[in-house]
Amino acid sequence: MRIIPAIDIIGGKCVRLTKGDYDTKKVYNENPVEVAKTFEGAGIQYLHLVDLDGAKAKHIVNYKVLEQIASKTNLKIDFGGGLKSDEDLHIAFNSGAKQITGGSIAVKNPNTFESWIAKYGGTKIILGADCYNDKIAVSGWQEESDMDVIPFIKTYEGKGINYVICTDISKDGMLEGPSFDLYKRILSSSKDIKLIASGGVTSIEDLNKLEDLGCEGAIIGKAIYEGHIRLRDLETHF
Repeated sequence: MRIIPAIDIIGGKCVRLTKGDYDTKKVYNENPVEVAKTFEGAGIQYLHLVDLDGAKAKHIVNYKVLEQIASKTNLKIDFGGGLKSDEDLHIAFNSGAKQITGGSIAVKNPNTFESWIAKYGGTKIILGADCYNDKIAVSGWQEESDMDVIPFIKTYEGKGINYVICTDISKDGMLEGPSFDLYKRILSSSKDIKLIASGGVTSIEDLNKLEDLGCEGAIIGKAIYEGHIRLRDLETHF
């Protein structure tokens, strides 16, 4: 299973939120490149980089941070947050993203999202299926849609999506463990997708359980920043 640390960006700084609430913002480092280099130094190969300003503004904002991390490390970066247009996508890939994640756009503008899948393929375009009580949430988790998460994933599986990042928002930043039952249900209904678990990962035991369930990857955020999971433990376990 791939281990994918997260860096969330507001105002060019590395931050974490709780349950996606911008009012809970906590700054962990003024220099995201420094954080990315620390991850790489510990043997990490992947990075989930989220433009929280972009998610709110509904267009890419922090592409310079992406550019700096991509040029100063060899991390394979998946970038998301505010990607709404072909131009946003172009900027993200040109700035060094290896993959992008589309969430709100897959709900609000499926034609554009499907055109991205057709153009770039199901390995470069990741479906962001973030949910609260099984309902897909959009616009930086500020709005809830009426779409159920499993049919939503199955629809895009049929359109060529390979990778899905699923965050149970109720678990995000809570350090209380991931939504194992949700991931079990998703994996039993969509056999061919590569599921990346996100939200609530707190311990090496959580990671082992996610791997046993069949998750292809796990995103870790606050647990690393708060010292619940140490980078050296990740080196020895994965």
